[in-house]
Amino acid sequence: MLTLLPEGLSLAAFWALLGASFVASFITAAFGIGGGGLLLAIMAILMPPTALIPVHGIIQFASNASRMALLWRNIFWMALPWFAVGSVVGVAIGGAVAITLSPAFVQIGIGLFVIYTVAFRAPKWFSRWPVLTGLVSSVLTMFFGATGLFVASFTKSHALPRHAHVATHATLMTVQHGLKVVVFGVLGFAFGPWVPVMAALIATGLAGTFSGRLVLNRMTDARFGMALNVLLIAISLQLIWNGIRAF
Repeated sequence: MLTLLPEGLSLAAFWALLGASFVASFITAAFGIGGGGLLLAIMAILMPPTALIPVHGIIQFASNASRMALLWRNIFWMALPWFAVGSVVGVAIGGAVAITLSPAFVQIGIGLFVIYTVAFRAPKWFSRWPVLTGLVSSVLTMFFGATGLFVASFTKSHALPRHAHVATHATLMTVQHGLKVVVFGVLGFAFGPWVPVMAALIATGLAGTFSGRLVLNRMTDARFGMALNVLLIAISLQLIWNGIRAF
């Protein structure tokens, strides 16, 4: 087993990542958000820093693609075309330049914005400008990995039923993470040594997705909306706190 693990990853860390992948996919399938950030935080502790964002991108691409496939009938397709255009531009910018914006400012800014959208509704322009959402979130994801919270606020601004919310958010994130992985490949990241680990994490993530979908099916739209708001606020507060601590 150890011979299949890349340098810098212990066997204990591998098993911990398997559990984290299941839990993260379960949370995101049930509530539409939260799993990607949780998985990134755990991976940051257990994995070499140079592999963190590229490998997380592969796992998130597979996880979101599975949710998209399971719920494809519920996708709100109108949100996709311009978001995809913005994402292409965003990953190109993110892959070509070294960002100078402090991660602390990004965390605090996103956290405050999401709390605003929960408490007062997202501004009207937010739902009308998917290209801007795709561009901004894609630039940020090249450096910070998990920007699903920002995209979730855009999805939430359309006031979709619970299945449509989860399906649409998964579709947008599939596009974004897929583009990010392509750019990291072009930039020369060696995915090969991580293939066995990524395959195992994707498999446990799929199990988490199927389990989370069962919870989603049992909820009402009202309860889903309430749970989503609570989760968004909780994650936002954690982002703000992490940003404050970084100063």
